[in-house]
Amino acid sequence: MSLFDKCKNYTRVTETKEAGYYPYFKPIQSGANTTVKIYGREMIMIGSNNYLGLTQHPKVKEASIKAVEKYGSGCTGSRFLNGTLDIHEELESKLAHFMKKESCLVVSTGFQTNQAVISTVVGKDDVIIIDRSNHASIIDGCRLSFGRTLKYKHNDMADLERILSRLDNPSKALIIVDGVFSMEGNLANLPEIVKLKKKFGARLMVDDAHGIGVMGHNGRGTAEHFGVENETDIIMGTFSKSFASLGGFVVATESVINYIKHNARALMFSASPPPAAVATVLAALEIMGQEPERRDRLRAITKKMLTAFKAMGFDTGETQTPIIPIVTGELPTTFEFWKRLFSNGVFTNPVVAPAVPPNRSMIRTSYMATHQDKELNKVLEIFRKVGKEMGLIN
Repeated sequence: MSLFDKCKNYTRVTETKEAGYYPYFKPIQSGANTTVKIYGREMIMIGSNNYLGLTQHPKVKEASIKAVEKYGSGCTGSRFLNGTLDIHEELESKLAHFMKKESCLVVSTGFQTNQAVISTVVGKDDVIIIDRSNHASIIDGCRLSFGRTLKYKHNDMADLERILSRLDNPSKALIIVDGVFSMEGNLANLPEIVKLKKKFGARLMVDDAHGIGVMGHNGRGTAEHFGVENETDIIMGTFSKSFASLGGFVVATESVINYIKHNARALMFSASPPPAAVATVLAALEIMGQEPERRDRLRAITKKMLTAFKAMGFDTGETQTPIIPIVTGELPTTFEFWKRLFSNGVFTNPVVAPAVPPNRSMIRTSYMATHQDKELNKVLEIFRKVGKEMGLIN
């Protein structure tokens, strides 16, 4: 076989498109809002990570426009060399203060943030311990590091303790976990993880991409929600969810951030986040403090939708967040359910293996603080109708 034979023989996508079940790369013709336009049709969007609905906030848009007017469209280099602007440092200072940590580093994407942190902090004599359901960016960060990676069963604290107890030197171990698991919407058991971390002298990193802005009284994320911020050594977040932008960041002690800053290849050899993206996050961060009612509204919406889906008889797993999965089981059922929802004007995300176990495919729904009740009621009406048509509910 030649190099590209694998590409020629990859016919799954073509076959799926011909069968009318291809759900990916749908071109959206409007802005990220509670409704979007696709192929000229207006659809209710419940497949977005725009949790606080800030992509359409006037102050956010204005900040982005003003940043382009002042700084131009890009930084033309890496943070390490010519790509650091004063607003990058302003954002780092404000995020460190917001997250109650000593220092912060802003990176070009959330994916690169995990690569930068994990591959840099973990050396050849160190050990990484991860939850089996962790995000792909964590897994790839582990692959780039020179340390040994061990996995424990999803949210299984006995299995985590078993692994820690067998280490020769647990003080050289870094436990890494998603605060909010991005597909199922359930939470890491941070209180118990912290107990084990302290018992064995390990360190803890939380990927809170889907938690910051949403979880905790002040929106600082899952660690705040559980009251374990001081015991969490490293927290990373992304700007593409609640912050309505693009990029990522990490907060920790000053010495840890300084080490990452001067040794992380994913930072040093990547172009800097553009001015508009940085200014957007600054505006979003300000709004989070000024408009806490957005979190209150999002929690009310989450309760409404979760209660309704359960009452209909759908399997929603163990979610406690605005990510509400509708577990459908096998792949063909999931694609058929997605297709019928899409035909009825509801945009969702079908999630199949390897993102979830093969027999636990699902429709991932997620909600924004700006969703209106009439939109949500329409979604519930369509889910009930399609669910009954397919025999998923009675």
